[in-house]
Amino acid sequence: MKHWTIEQVAWDSFDPSKVDPEVVPLVKAAAMVERNGDDYALYLKSVFRDDPDFSLAAENWAVEEIQHGDALGRWAGLADPEFDYMGSFARYREGYTIDVKADASRRGSRTGELIARCMVETGTSSYYTALGEASDEPVLKEICRLIAADEYRHFKLFYDHMRRYLARENLSFVKRLQVALGRIGETEDDELAFAFHCSNDGPGVAYEHGRCSAGYMGRAMGYYRFRHIERSTAMILKSVGLEPRGKLSAVAARLAWKLLVWKRDKFRKNLAATQPQALAA
Repeated sequence: MKHWTIEQVAWDSFDPSKVDPEVVPLVKAAAMVERNGDDYALYLKSVFRDDPDFSLAAENWAVEEIQHGDALGRWAGLADPEFDYMGSFARYREGYTIDVKADASRRGSRTGELIARCMVETGTSSYYTALGEASDEPVLKEICRLIAADEYRHFKLFYDHMRRYLARENLSFVKRLQVALGRIGETEDDELAFAFHCSNDGPGVAYEHGRCSAGYMGRAMGYYRFRHIERSTAMILKSVGLEPRGKLSAVAARLAWKLLVWKRDKFRKNLAATQPQALAA
């Protein structure tokens, strides 16, 4: 069940004078990934095909993910009237495919699959929080707040099911940690980079992973603040069975922040080399 609808967003409050031009490409790309939730639901339902409770939860999750994409796509269309949301999404869907008939999780176990989903929801809840707090445009701020709240609920959804499967599969701590770190590393794969390409490059522009990854990450990482990393670190530790608060969490958050700053500067340098005018906030 949806916790909000697109119609409830105060679209009449949109203020073009407060749109950050560097945010628009990010919102366009995010709309592609969120809108693709229905394919991810098919994948999850195939992996958990004999679990009707989780299959229903995945269906409901996808409905909210699709709404996220539609809300972001609508906002991007206001910020850039030339943006073809559904046309861009069709390009994305054609070029980025998910194995919707998978016999088993690519993570090696159902527990691992659910930990990976927890990592995704950790990242998105933190990201939309950061983006919303940085934005002065009131409609985008509202959308990001609504999406971030959904993503946090999604984290809890996958976490609760993960705990259920962990009791059955007894996945070791080392394997849980490997899955979590592996999924975090996948944020730099083709999913976001190709979404950036499809939503921001013209039809005649060839896809280049490095350029598009820098285009997205070089902007997106600039909106994070240490408090967002502290919160996401706590969620990651909780997912793998560690205490989310305390000395370990504090040390892990500081290390994660240093890593993000290093990567942010690297992507910004690459972004500046390809698009000199484009620097994240």
